[in-house]
Amino acid sequence: MKKNYDRNYYLKFALALSIITIFYNILEGVISIFFGLEDEILSLFGFGVDSFVEVISGIGIYHMILKIRKNGNETRDEFERKALRITGTSFYILTVGLIVTSIYNIWINHKPETTFWGIVISVISIVTMTLLIYYKKKVGNALKSEAIIADANCTKTCLYLSYILLIASVGYALTGLGYIDSIGSLGIAYFSFKEGKESFDKAKSDKLCSCETH
Repeated sequence: MKKNYDRNYYLKFALALSIITIFYNILEGVISIFFGLEDEILSLFGFGVDSFVEVISGIGIYHMILKIRKNGNETRDEFERKALRITGTSFYILTVGLIVTSIYNIWINHKPETTFWGIVISVISIVTMTLLIYYKKKVGNALKSEAIIADANCTKTCLYLSYILLIASVGYALTGLGYIDSIGSLGIAYFSFKEGKESFDKAKSDKLCSCETH
């Protein structure tokens, strides 16, 4: 009886974490895109768009947890595969957009108005993603769920993006060199490409996440 209670508790916890992830990414996306446009910070704008793409992926994870809760099945279904293909396409479009705009900004020596909000948002994101990774792993280990553990490991990419945004934002604030923001944008483009490729790889197979063993 206690075993079933624990399982239900952790499944509800996993569901809550997936909902928090979705709504956090929506909020982060809106704020990042607003200040990215307002202060002309390409890296922050790209970070915000990436957050919105992560929402699509998060919906797929939410669907997966509902399925695990219902019948314990962790095999990827067609809904999840479609979500992954949409996610992959969106990441590729973002990658191209960031590369082209970064090169143009370097060419014209574009400088952001300020990167203050880039610093604030990246620090909040680092704290949030670290907590989400910790609790997702805790829940995944408690449920012995490879899918939830893989989701926790894949969340590390969001953490890496936050560090890139922080480094680029602090770098510009200290030096005033415009190309630092563009280099940060190229770093985000690199991870966006990796996430896009990973999404299509997962859509074609039952592989949970390429980073699941790290």
